[in-house]
Amino acid sequence: MTARSLTLVLPAYNEAERIEPALDELFGYLRRRGEAARDGAPGSGHLPPRVEVLVVDDGSDDDTANLVRARPEARAIGDETPILNLLTVPHGGKGAAVKAGMLRAQSDLIIFTDADMATPPDMIPLLAEALAEHEVALGSRIQPDGSDMRKTQPLYRRLLGKGFHVLASIWVVGPVKDTQCGFKGFTRAAAHDLFARQRVKSIVFDVELIYLARRRGYDVTVVPIRWGDRRGSRMRARPGLALQVAWDLFRIPLIHRGAGAARRREAGQQEP
Repeated sequence: MTARSLTLVLPAYNEAERIEPALDELFGYLRRRGEAARDGAPGSGHLPPRVEVLVVDDGSDDDTANLVRARPEARAIGDETPILNLLTVPHGGKGAAVKAGMLRAQSDLIIFTDADMATPPDMIPLLAEALAEHEVALGSRIQPDGSDMRKTQPLYRRLLGKGFHVLASIWVVGPVKDTQCGFKGFTRAAAHDLFARQRVKSIVFDVELIYLARRRGYDVTVVPIRWGDRRGSRMRARPGLALQVAWDLFRIPLIHRGAGAARRREAGQQEP
């Protein structure tokens, strides 16, 4: 079935300084509806005809929500597209904000991306096209030639990322090399199933989703994308965060032990 609608979920926490330039960039791209964008990337003419941008304000205590409400796209009426909607939730972390947005969205395809546009908008059609043949599409900053877009990050974040990947690959996600890319797409059925089961609210929620998708037998593909580090990350390396990450990684397989068996039963298959 050809997708007729797409929702882009943008989690945002205290993004008053960055949200307007990011939305300017995103809506500028979406409105052009061209066949090609920069550097030969596909234009937004390749996207479904109906596009919604859903900003999930994660309990910000700055002006993030008001800035989103004030934008002209938030006052679109009728069949206008793209449109902008705002969902406000109590502060619970990025994982909780993404979950709320993904479960609220009702489009055929649902993609979440970072609100700072670290992944440029012209990468969105790559995930949308991948979802024509797959149920889950994971953006990856690692390119087919092995080069890694994360080299633009500060050294300490690269080192933390390498350590995190070692633990995650051994215990949880197997061969997926870039679990933390904040750019992932799902069909509506896959999104609502997986995010309804999501339990982790920390930065490890991406790992949990990949683990669940594999356990529940979804058709998962990895899509190399262009990406650039944007300064202003809310994540700070702290001992408490390290302990939380380690604990969440450890418990993911334990809290989802029956996930695969449940989907086999739902499909009417016999368990082996």
